[in-house]
Amino acid sequence: MTNTKKTSVLVTGGNKGLGLETARRLGELGWTVFLGSRDEGRGRAAAEKLGADGVHVVMVPLDVTSNASVAAAVELVRGHTDRLDVLINNAGTPGHLVPPADATVEDLHPVFDTNVYGPVRVTQAFLPLLEAADHPRVVMVSSAGGSFSVVTDPGQPVSKMHELAYSTSKAALNMVTVRYAQALPRIKFNVATPGEVANRKFAATDMNNHTGALTVTEGTDSIVRLATLGPDGPTGTFIDRLGPVGW
Repeated sequence: MTNTKKTSVLVTGGNKGLGLETARRLGELGWTVFLGSRDEGRGRAAAEKLGADGVHVVMVPLDVTSNASVAAAVELVRGHTDRLDVLINNAGTPGHLVPPADATVEDLHPVFDTNVYGPVRVTQAFLPLLEAADHPRVVMVSSAGGSFSVVTDPGQPVSKMHELAYSTSKAALNMVTVRYAQALPRIKFNVATPGEVANRKFAATDMNNHTGALTVTEGTDSIVRLATLGPDGPTGTFIDRLGPVGW
């Protein structure tokens, strides 16, 4: 079993992009990283790369849309540790950018399954391990596109991105986070967006075809900040790398 004095973190969608960079940065702090990946091959390749750089990493096959996969992930993590200090719900999908007038429930469902039900599914399953930690933290990786204050600002590019699935799923995830924070005060639940809202910048990832102005490292600044909060840190907040973001 893993040394239970070492800080442990599970990162969903950890095989690439923001998830992989988050795993690398936290691993460099000496944490034990449970790297969740839906694609086992890519997950093992990512874990091997991190391991070669000295990160203590355990690859966890994890499809956040599958109850069976999540249950198996819990058992795998339990085989290594008796508690989980940090959960980072990073796995997400943009879906297809279908205009609202054309969008159907079928367009929304897979996006919500990954971006909303996935974090709920994973969080609920890992609650016992989180509750066993001295100072548990959950980070939800959201988007400025899920902020009403951002989407209703005509100066923000996302206000002109006419789609229905992604932005509404992230808005739902934001509310899910607040409700967890209110109901479970011993666990810090916070939301991170990988960008700079004030400067209208976002991180370059596969999800946006690497068109963002920020590096993937800059994009993970807010995630790492929330993952490393001290015992007196906030809960129920929404931040980017520059500071608080309006809901």
